[in-house]
Amino acid sequence: MAAIARRIVPNVHLVNRFAQCSRTFRTNLSNGSISSNPGIYMYCTAVATSVYFGWKWIRKNAVVEAAKPTRRMTDEPSLRGLKLNHRERRFIKFASAEYQGQLYMTPQDFIESVTDSEPRPRMKRRILHERDLDQFAQETPVLSKGSPDMFRNIFDRGTISYTEYLFLLSILTKPQTGFRIAFNMFDTDGNERVDKEEFLVLEKIFSTARRDRLNRALEGAVKSSTTGEDVEVLEDELQKSHVVDTTLLLHFFGRKGKQDLKFEEFKMFMENLQTEVLEIEFNEFSKGLPAITELDFAKILLRYTYLQSDQPTKRMSRYEMYLERLLDRIPEGKGITFNEFKSFCQFLNTLDDFAIAMRMYTLADQPISQEEFHRAVKICTGAELSPHIVDTVFKIFDDDGDGQLSYKEFIAIMRDRLHRGFKQQQSREGWEGFKACVKDAMNTDQPQQPSLT
Repeated sequence: MAAIARRIVPNVHLVNRFAQCSRTFRTNLSNGSISSNPGIYMYCTAVATSVYFGWKWIRKNAVVEAAKPTRRMTDEPSLRGLKLNHRERRFIKFASAEYQGQLYMTPQDFIESVTDSEPRPRMKRRILHERDLDQFAQETPVLSKGSPDMFRNIFDRGTISYTEYLFLLSILTKPQTGFRIAFNMFDTDGNERVDKEEFLVLEKIFSTARRDRLNRALEGAVKSSTTGEDVEVLEDELQKSHVVDTTLLLHFFGRKGKQDLKFEEFKMFMENLQTEVLEIEFNEFSKGLPAITELDFAKILLRYTYLQSDQPTKRMSRYEMYLERLLDRIPEGKGITFNEFKSFCQFLNTLDDFAIAMRMYTLADQPISQEEFHRAVKICTGAELSPHIVDTVFKIFDDDGDGQLSYKEFIAIMRDRLHRGFKQQQSREGWEGFKACVKDAMNTDQPQQPSLT
């Protein structure tokens, strides 16, 4: 209202002028002088027209002012002038719940965010109340009841904050050797146990870092108070301004928050989450059968890569080329079981170590054989892959069919798969494209790959 009034004040003299004209018109009309003074018609017409358009202008600006939202919509590409990164945009896109202005994912939202390109259709976000949170707390299983289908069982009856979303994403790409490191980062006092306060340090670190980003984005964007306009302060929908016992907090530390988290329990949770996501991907193609085809396996490996968006050649895209190559080389496959699929995906979590092991071949500019591939995987993971799945990988990525793997492209493509689409291609236009080309030229002995988000 104050803003509307400020727009109206400069036009008060117009209203007064109109009132004076009306009084003159009524006086002349009563004296019968209007008919003897034709100029009054033109004067009154001009004033009436000015008043009409002035009123339309005031009304238009009042409507525009009233239509301005007090908070920006959360699916805009920026928040308080802060450009959102890929993970922030994806969380906002899939988050289906809101509590006191704070966005939350449900466990099902998280599963969909790492297995699907788009969230399931919904009319709007669900507004949560205290009774909903109480109900979620009653249905959240205790730590001893954790399982590889826990997220699917909870479905929409739970909450996951943005900070926890980042934590869960990191779990999916952690090798088992990294579980201990992750646990020790939380165990600040080194007593081999993590309590609720120690776990919430993650939230505090995120809160501080994000608040700094927001404050830097606001610098120079806030108008001077001398303009007389109120400065709008927007709440960050990803920044926790209240304490909510989320699904993870309830599962790890109980309803009263007094339980401690031991390493073996933490490790089991991480293994269960990795297994659950892999089961969902596998079941999408297996349709209830104990195995998927080699072609399905190739589709899963390539689904998160940028091959599908490549410009097609005269005959087919690179994505189609890989699939057709596999069909030509394995016309009748014997299938790949879930255990084989899981073992290969766990190997991908050690891809950085595998790349280091391959450096000797890079320096010698030599491809690797299946035997050498087996040995490198065993060194990195301590486990062996089945001969059939290694043979299938070679059938997909062996360019000329000589039994040797050109592993540079293999590693680059598998990095895309490992990070499930959370990597962005480098810009190849303008100055950014020039810098990318220079960087590529200076690192020709290293695998080419899109940059991390």
